[in-house]
Amino acid sequence: MIRIAIQSKGRLSEDSLALMGEAGIRIDEFKRKFLARAVDFPLEVLYLRDDDIPGVVESGSADLGIVGFNEVAETGADVTVVRKMGFGGCRLSLAIPKEQEYSGPQFFSGKRIATSYPNVLAKWLREQGVEADIRQIMGSVEISPAAGIADAIFDIVSSGGTLVSNGLKEVETVLHSEAVLIARKGLDEAKQAILDKMLFRFDAVTESEGKKYILMNIPTDKVSEAVKILPAMRSPTVMPLAAEGWCSLHSVVLERELWDKIERLKALGAEGILVLHLDKVID
Repeated sequence: MIRIAIQSKGRLSEDSLALMGEAGIRIDEFKRKFLARAVDFPLEVLYLRDDDIPGVVESGSADLGIVGFNEVAETGADVTVVRKMGFGGCRLSLAIPKEQEYSGPQFFSGKRIATSYPNVLAKWLREQGVEADIRQIMGSVEISPAAGIADAIFDIVSSGGTLVSNGLKEVETVLHSEAVLIARKGLDEAKQAILDKMLFRFDAVTESEGKKYILMNIPTDKVSEAVKILPAMRSPTVMPLAAEGWCSLHSVVLERELWDKIERLKALGAEGILVLHLDKVID
């Protein structure tokens, strides 16, 4: 049995559970508790606040965690970042009132900066040789300048809409972040084996993203040209049809390249082209 900590609520929690579900690791969401067990995989799920996850993994109370890299950086927890998860993208940025002119990092010298990430901010300020007054605020950081609490803020930015609605503009990006899978140091052999199984399943899910399965009928004498268009993962599958002079060709293509390839295949004489959803890719 291995234990993973994830956020108790929010988009990162939803994305984490969705990925596990796609990987065949089902958690009973109708009976959500502080600690839940997977139905058909040797896994326990511990639901926590995001800023608690790195420390809980470091201490060994959980073996794994899925959390934003920004939280790992802020806590400085001694954990292993196993992999980036490909979701939960954001950035930690400095923002100032939109009417002010920004002249570079020295702008913040002597300024009051409100943030929920004082450690990441302090490190950046040291690197820039800037001394500022860091004011730690938990939540609603973006209202600090309007309330007279601070001159600038350092906070998570996704679309930037919240900054605009509060009369702020982004001027420095300090850290790019996304969800990461972290592990405590020194996993034993049995737990490492479970982690490897989980990663294998995650790979099968993520490898299928942005890809489509395509199959068609094509004249036999055009197969070699079609194969050049559809290289697939190793090579396309080609099978003869009952109709003389025709073959069935199957392959996997990137979705962003799909229509260009279809047009080129049609020009070769391909017919009956089917495009199907690709659920999993297992190497």
